[in-house]
Amino acid sequence: MSSRISRRTFLVSAAAVAATAGPLTALARAATRTPKVLVVGLDGCLLTRVKDADAPNLDALMAAGLTAPSSIYADPLAPTLSGPGWSTIITGVWPDKHLVKDNAFTGAQFTRYPDFLTRVETAKPQLVTYAVASWAPITDTVFSAKVDTRVSTPSAEYDTGTTSRAVAQLRDGNPDAVFVHLDNIDHAGHSYGAASQQYLDAIHTADAQLGQIVAALKARPTYSSEDWLIMVTADHGHTDPGGHGGSTLQERQTFLIANGPTLAAGSVRYDVKMPDVAVSALAHLGVAVDPAWGLDGRPLQQPQPDEFDALRSKLTARVDETGIPASILGFTHTPPAGWSVDNTAMGTGGVTEWRGWSFTTDEFWTQAQRDQSRESNVRARNVFAVADGDEWNDRTVSGTFDSTLVSPAYPVTGGRGATLTYTTYYRQESPQKGEVLVSYDGAAPVSVRTYTADVPSRTETVTLQIPAGATTARLRFRYTGGNNWYWVIDGVRLSQS
Repeated sequence: MSSRISRRTFLVSAAAVAATAGPLTALARAATRTPKVLVVGLDGCLLTRVKDADAPNLDALMAAGLTAPSSIYADPLAPTLSGPGWSTIITGVWPDKHLVKDNAFTGAQFTRYPDFLTRVETAKPQLVTYAVASWAPITDTVFSAKVDTRVSTPSAEYDTGTTSRAVAQLRDGNPDAVFVHLDNIDHAGHSYGAASQQYLDAIHTADAQLGQIVAALKARPTYSSEDWLIMVTADHGHTDPGGHGGSTLQERQTFLIANGPTLAAGSVRYDVKMPDVAVSALAHLGVAVDPAWGLDGRPLQQPQPDEFDALRSKLTARVDETGIPASILGFTHTPPAGWSVDNTAMGTGGVTEWRGWSFTTDEFWTQAQRDQSRESNVRARNVFAVADGDEWNDRTVSGTFDSTLVSPAYPVTGGRGATLTYTTYYRQESPQKGEVLVSYDGAAPVSVRTYTADVPSRTETVTLQIPAGATTARLRFRYTGGNNWYWVIDGVRLSQS
């Protein structure tokens, strides 16, 4: 995979106009056009195999816009099945919120976390919404009756019927938000495996169908006055022999290919997650996301890189780990500028990759050892910090795991409140402990949060009262333990209103 950092720029749909008009003029023109959204789901599609297949339409979308490889959960959060996958993409929340664990949708919380087209209808009922799917549960169950038109394609017509309906809607109707689901890649994966020629052939067929849909969109008589955000994604991957539902990285693979304003041609990003599809659609259509909705996605049009993400180009290959492919560049002990790691109390020996706080990725860390819930670290993005006493102890050690991640000295105004936020995921086994401490102007650190019980992946908010006269605040994340579990930290921010 490329390690390029995406450029933040402005694009319009017509590349020639963007090239001659300049970014500010392009944005101004985009602002005068009517925003519309097309989401196309390719069930069971692997991005790595798209690149091996004859897929000119997907290749063109990648060349003209953003490509974002990503990964999902595994049990116990949810198996890598279509029910949880499409529910996550369509609602904008992870399975611990929508509660879909299988393809029966037992216990689904779609009333609390409705699909994005339903949210569009609620906020802007004048907009026209349309969903068509080859797999009926998507349009029968995940999308609500509030959507203007839901079509479950008869099984005898399959993806051919789904494509013809989507083409007709774009050609003859005036939709504002369209969702299309194509299923045959997943069918080929089950029947022949992701390593087969039949799987590549299915990608080629789906690519041609996607081409018909995009061509119908661009042939609209009002296309020049419309501002389309096109997103193509998948619900899960497939194993080489065929099948999904387990915890291998190949089964957990997904991606987003997107074309739209602010998305640079040929760009690649690693901070995009499945719930971002729904939220990006809402943002493009001008639907304000209420924090009370509890959505996990964020608009891909508004990147929010943190300091750890800058380390991606510094990541290296495995040293002691044997289960991680040697080709994956996925860890470093070098902190970002201004940060440090205090290992003065850290034991010696152990697995090199996890000796003290490390900076890593989901692709690297989860393959250190599958099925120990590392796959549930869904809310960390791109590069994150991890203290993993369990993996460190897989080789002979002396002493205990005692490592502290130390932030820069953030400027603050004394006598006022401040808010510390960060993404965390913590799995506990005694005598392990995680502790967050703050020091002001170099004074002794004060504990503000302690972890001694499991904490699911979530964003933490800690309210601080800055002492009068203080000008700086420094954070410390200290993890202590033996052959226990792990602690993840990401997206650290300290702010004052």
